This record gives sequence, structure tokens and C-alpha cells, in this order.
Amino acid sequence: MKLKRNNIVKKYKWLTDKNQQFIISCNYDGIICASFLKHYLNWELVGYYDYNSIWLSNAAVENRNKIIWVDLNILPETGKSIGGHIVSINKDLPKGFLSSCNPNVVMNLTYKDFKNKFPFSTLIFLMWLHNIKITNNAIGKLFILHSDNSWMKIQKYSNNIRDWTNILSEYDWSFLKNIDSIEFEKKIDQYLYPKLITIGAASNFSKLKSNHLNIRSRESNINPDWDSDIILKLFSIFGQNLGWTLPTLPIITKRVDGLRRKIELSKVIDMGIHKFISKYKVFSYAITSPKIISYTVFKKYESSRSYK
Repeated sequence: MKLKRNNIVKKYKWLTDKNQQFIISCNYDGIICASFLKHYLNWELVGYYDYNSIWLSNAAVENRNKIIWVDLNILPETGKSIGGHIVSINKDLPKGFLSSCNPNVVMNLTYKDFKNKFPFSTLIFLMWLHNIKITNNAIGKLFILHSDNSWMKIQKYSNNIRDWTNILSEYDWSFLKNIDSIEFEKKIDQYLYPKLITIGAASNFSKLKSNHLNIRSRESNINPDWDSDIILKLFSIFGQNLGWTLPTLPIITKRVDGLRRKIELSKVIDMGIHKFISKYKVFSYAITSPKIISYTVFKKYESSRSYK
């Protein structure tokens, strides 16, 4: 099965609407999506979500039922989102995901299909969707392929990468060449990671290591309460190296704190996904492995009901 961008756009028309307001994941992946969406669609960044807390501007509070959630998967039915987590147990999806765009859902992939899950970042999916070619600028390419550690997934999961480049048809995938090489890893190790470390945007390591130099992939967790300088520096870097318009930082006026928990997937299957969501009042969840669901609830659920 191949995905046609025209069919995706027809089903999720909001993905190409201009001047929308949106909330991003609180990490490098969400921040680079914010730059892309500002530049190409003039979307306005109004908040952040890190699966523990939601940071909101006045605009986000006032227009909460129209907000688009980027690099995220949320359950409220009025919330539209675009993200790439596995969220399906079977074909009986929660209603909140029916209005949201997730390539795994579109391809009917469930927790049984982890080896076939969407391997790229939300950014690369957006670039495919809008048919924006990956830059030939060597440095700009590094920043794009760092999103969701895409470059390392290209190395590690070559068969799945090949399958998805066929699924996401009518696109120039030539940028995948020479990623699995010592030369490319040297660029990551000698330029990209030092740059990100210098500005505080590479705070954690993942478990993955590269094929040639055994580089541990870098990740970043951003806290909007005190990391606005890091966000601004990333916006500036993307502007300089990709030519993208710099988004304006939202003025955060409200934070809604929640609890992030995990549960064995087998227990959710026995209970049923709908009963699980209702019983625990789940705001968002992702199947993070074939055995575990990670989910978020809010301490005062009434405070989060406004996002329904």
C-alpha cells in the first residue's frame, strides 16, 4: 500500500490550512517542527506539552478547541494532532484519534507491528506531506536528520526505512544516501552534537549507538519554565542553516500539571482500550513497546476537561 499525499490532505484538511495555532512536544523534535510550520504555513506557536505538563499562552486557552497538537498524540475529540507513536491495539480506535493524523494509524499498524512502525520524525512526515525537498545544505541536513534520531534509525532499520520510502510515494528520498557511513558520523560527532551541547540542547543519551563510530545518539528535554533561551537558540540555528522563518515564543500564562504513568499492555487489552481511557481519564497515551503503555492523566481532571 502506498500513501498519496492528496488523499491525506483531503482527509485531514487542517494540515494545509494557514495561520493555525499549535502546541508542540517539549523537545528538539517539536521545536524544529515549529520552525517548519511557521515558515511554510505561518502557524502560531501557543504552547508546549511534555506528557507531564501543558504550558499554555492566553491564545491557547481562548482557542483551546481549535488548537493543533504537533509531534503529539492526544485523545480529546476536539483536539487535532499529528504524531508518529503506535497507538492502536486493534482496529477499534478511540474516537479522539479518528480526527488526528498518524501514519501508523493510516497504515492500520498495531502494537503487533513494532518492527514495521513509522521510522521517521514528525518533521520528515510533514516535509513529505508538503513535498518539501530535504536541503542539499550539508549542515542543514544534519539538523533535519537529527529530529527523532532519524539518521540513526536510517542506519539501524534499513529494511523498514526502505518499506516506508515506498509507502510515502512521489518524494525525493535521495537524502538517505551515505547516511550509513563513517563520513556522515564524523559530521554528527564533530559538528552537530558539539553545537547542540554548547547551547544546552543535547541533555540526554538514548540507547542507540551508531554503526561505525559507536556514537550514542543525543536527545533533548526542554522545560519552558527556564529553557526559553535554548528554544530561541534552536530557532536561530534553523533560521541560519535552513532559511526558515523564526517563530515567536509564546508568552506562557498557565501550566496544567499531570501525572505520567505506565501500565502493562496486557492489562489494557484485558480491560479494553475504551474502558481503560474512561476509568483512568487518560488525556494521552502511546504504546512505547510491545508490552507497555505510557499514559498521562491530570491530578485535577476537571482542569483538563476544558481541552475536551
